[in-house]
Amino acid sequence: MVTLRQLRFLTAVAETLNFSRAADLCFVTQPTLSAGIKELEDRLGVQLIERTRRSVMLTPVGTEITARARRLLLDAAEIETLAQTHRNPFEGDLKLGSIPTIGPYLLPRALPAIRRAFPDLRVYLREEMTESLIEGLNAGRLDLILIALPFETGALEILPLFEDGYHLASPAHWPAPQGPDALTQSGQLMLLEKGHCLQRHALEAYPGRIVTAEDSFAATSLTTLIAMVSEGLGVTLLPDLAVTAGVAGAEQVRLTPLPDACPRRVVLAWRPGSARAEVFRKLGALLQRRQRAALAENGPLADPA
Repeated sequence: MVTLRQLRFLTAVAETLNFSRAADLCFVTQPTLSAGIKELEDRLGVQLIERTRRSVMLTPVGTEITARARRLLLDAAEIETLAQTHRNPFEGDLKLGSIPTIGPYLLPRALPAIRRAFPDLRVYLREEMTESLIEGLNAGRLDLILIALPFETGALEILPLFEDGYHLASPAHWPAPQGPDALTQSGQLMLLEKGHCLQRHALEAYPGRIVTAEDSFAATSLTTLIAMVSEGLGVTLLPDLAVTAGVAGAEQVRLTPLPDACPRRVVLAWRPGSARAEVFRKLGALLQRRQRAALAENGPLADPA
């Protein structure tokens, strides 16, 4: 009979395309993993993996079986989770993924409250891009993700948390932008590099009104963008969430509210039918309360210059 252990070996090889790294992922020796794959191939009567001295690749049937193996392993994990939730749904490990433009500005304030509300829940955090987070969620590598819409999420369960607008960050020594055309009055618009959903969200803040050159500056983080703005190299859009958390720090930048910008929508997402949906909803309500409290503590986000 095919075993879950053999299927874990197969999916690990498919993920790494390397027997040594796959063995490390499965916490076994390489000979043990190789033997398990061989036993699986003998049991099924087909070759699943083509292995040479230089490369490892799945056969066509190996690719199909690996996809089914992932679903079986995910279902097996859900069975274990379901049993645990009936004992105590707020106990155990929770793997939470977040995009870099939300997690650092929301979760640090919320974690103490999460620990108080769920003392038996161990929350492990991971930052990745949206596409990778969704892939990790569907593969069972993550339990819950914190992302921003619009973004194609397929059949995932979505819990809206709040809308997140924008501020225009410009050099402090530049003239203050005025009125509804504050964005178009400013200089070169610098955004995050492709792959960050915030780049697309920033462009959609003013549909059809923002045009960037292909060779325009793109950064890997908000911190880098703010540093470039403070040097007088251009302007950027910052999410209100990051501004409220003090992302600008002591940098010499002017923050101008953009109330007419289309906001991004911050949400929690999880696999449909997850046994921990109740936990996720309560966690979402807590994050909403912490965000409202942060806004109340900071008051209106005024232009400091």
